[in-house]
Amino acid sequence: MAAQTQTIQVPNDAELMQAQADLWRHSLYYLTSMGLRCAVELGIPTRIHGLGGAATVPDLMAALSLPENKLPFFRRLMRVLVTAGVFASADGGETERFCLTPLSRILVDGVVADEHHSQRCFVLGTTSRHYVDAAFALSEWFKKDLASPVPSPFEDLHGARLFDDSTPLLDAELDATVNEGLAAHDNLGIGTLLRECRDLFKGVRSLTDCCGRHGATARAIVKAYPHIKCTVLDLPRLVDHAPRDGVVNYVAGDAFQCTIPPAQAVMLKLVLHHLSDDDCVKILAQCKKAIPSRKEGGKLIVIDILVEPSLGPVMFEAQLMMDMLMMVNTRGRQRNENDWHDLFMTAGFSDYKIVKKLGARAVFEVYQ
Repeated sequence: MAAQTQTIQVPNDAELMQAQADLWRHSLYYLTSMGLRCAVELGIPTRIHGLGGAATVPDLMAALSLPENKLPFFRRLMRVLVTAGVFASADGGETERFCLTPLSRILVDGVVADEHHSQRCFVLGTTSRHYVDAAFALSEWFKKDLASPVPSPFEDLHGARLFDDSTPLLDAELDATVNEGLAAHDNLGIGTLLRECRDLFKGVRSLTDCCGRHGATARAIVKAYPHIKCTVLDLPRLVDHAPRDGVVNYVAGDAFQCTIPPAQAVMLKLVLHHLSDDDCVKILAQCKKAIPSRKEGGKLIVIDILVEPSLGPVMFEAQLMMDMLMMVNTRGRQRNENDWHDLFMTAGFSDYKIVKKLGARAVFEVYQ
């Protein structure tokens, strides 16, 4: 029997041309990512800042000590990054000057400011060979019949888990870059949080920042609210190198296995999206044991990404890209409000409220 001929609706001329352009964009987006990595590795944002906030291509080439015959190629790189919003351009032609945008300002190194946490290592980590190789293996990972709990493509390919003692054994430089990038990423916007959510810490006398790394967030809280006694709990390899000046108390331990230091409030800031639902419930249940009842002023503060299409297509796409990042490199995921509700209730909490939405993130208060 002859095989049935399959038919397909043919796009009209305008749709066909647009489809091809869209195919180019989606197939070649990685070149924008690599162009951004190139800009970070060369230090272009820092150089523009050092040149007064705006610079011509010849000025930048000289400041970066790049060979003169690379000038036309450098101009093409900058044109793509301007289109992507990494930089802005003024004037035109030979006098075109490139300026920093809010995006490239957070890539400037060496700036002394409480709220400036350079995202340079975030870019270098997410565009690293190990991350890209894991994404490259995605189709093969989907085909594999892997036992639960299902390892991420990163874990399956490299035999190591991110943010784990196995990562430095895989690549010590990657581990250092990823941890520095994660710390900078997590602490970006802490000033916004403190300004926009003043009531969040109202009446709080003690707080444990669970998985608080080197304590940058806890130290910012103490600076704004000196009466709050802050404790940071995290793995020994992180807290052992934290500053010991008495501003914050540090406790070394694994939040899954040790007792979380009791406090009126416990905080989980950008922790849970790295974890599977089962692991989230385990750590939430541990946090529940560390706080008093709602009547006694106890609460869990969760600051994490809240997936919402209502934030607009650009923010929603960013959230979905972060979800893909979690899927490829961790066992975690980004969650909508129903997902967060289910986690809180499964862990034994009785109620929660969304205190504030800050860009792609939300601030939750969760109660016993």
